[in-house]
Amino acid sequence: MRMTAQDERIGTCIQMLQHIMEDSSIPRNIRRVADETRNVLLDTSKTVGLRAATAISKIDEISNDPNMPVHARTRIWELVSQLESIPLD
Repeated sequence: MRMTAQDERIGTCIQMLQHIMEDSSIPRNIRRVADETRNVLLDTSKTVGLRAATAISKIDEISNDPNMPVHARTRIWELVSQLESIPLD
């Protein structure tokens, strides 16, 4: 089965979340939400659009966290823009 552009984008987002989770300079609560968001994106029982929308709302919870380092905030914004480019089926 050929991967669609949406599948590739989801894969990219999962890698971005993995980097956030592995970065010890990012507070634990933010890394935990990154892990939860990654699990949402990996859940193939839901449509790609629904997974992306759910992931955006999860990330939204942490995007305004005052403890988030600037480099992590930049990654989060990149991640959200990737997810927003996935149409809601």
